[in-house]
Amino acid sequence: CRVGRAVSGHVGMVQDLLERNESMLFLGRPGVGKTTVIRELARVLSDELHKRVVIVDTSNEIGGDGDVPHHAIGSARRMQVADPSQQHRVMIEAVENHMPQIVIVDEIGTEAEALACRTIAERGVILIGTAHGQFLENLIKNPTLSDLVGGVHTVTLGDDEARIRGTSKSILERKAPPTFPVLLEMRERDLWVTHRVEESVDALLQGKRPHVQVRTRDAARKGECRIETSLYDLEPNLGQKSRAVSELEIDAAFGSTGSAEPYSWAQRLGSVPDKDFLEDQMVSAFEAERESRWSYLSSRRGRKPRNKATRH
Repeated sequence: CRVGRAVSGHVGMVQDLLERNESMLFLGRPGVGKTTVIRELARVLSDELHKRVVIVDTSNEIGGDGDVPHHAIGSARRMQVADPSQQHRVMIEAVENHMPQIVIVDEIGTEAEALACRTIAERGVILIGTAHGQFLENLIKNPTLSDLVGGVHTVTLGDDEARIRGTSKSILERKAPPTFPVLLEMRERDLWVTHRVEESVDALLQGKRPHVQVRTRDAARKGECRIETSLYDLEPNLGQKSRAVSELEIDAAFGSTGSAEPYSWAQRLGSVPDKDFLEDQMVSAFEAERESRWSYLSSRRGRKPRNKATRH
């Protein structure tokens, strides 16, 4: 049973990010504390920073199950969602009717909600949202939510460009600017990894490790936040067990190479076929099968196999 609780003290982990007025996406597994964090952010942004904050509260976990919202969200305005499948419509309605500076939405999980997030961001409204996942690459490979980090598409390079880059002619690149410029992986309640999404996605698609900020909270110093810059996921305290599970899933999806390189999967992304390539392959396979059958039948009947060029 999930019971929402108002817990304070999380804002210190992202205090510097709040001052930049950028959209933020919190990514983490269920139960790690994403909703608890954005509940406190709603209070701080509305009461202390005096922003016009609107919360799209689909499951009533942020503001409580009642007509009067819990005081934990401060003076933020809450919009309840009668039908969870209509959350994206309520998100757009919040922008059109309530003039918010900041919109907070919990558990973005459908393509319509991802599209609504992009629409809101392009209207100049700051978004703070959450999504399920462990690592940034989970969103990159998720076709439903990949638009939150800019989306990925296949690009065909010319011979000279491919030679200069030292890659194959078909590569994957980020399709558009990300909806959320900042993404925070909540590994544990006191261990967050901060990405500049454009830089991190581009680096991962090129098979490189991006530089990230590792945010930890020191209980011995009364919860003081410590920020360190390091290469992504190289430190031994960044959830080795969780990363091992993620690598198993990646190997199952893209095929294991036996490499000890933790991001070798990104170098293999370029070999993953897109929809158009698969369709061409299916047509070619069908044509080859039909030609093989015709040759077999012709040989049985003593006929010459027909020429491809004379087929209609």
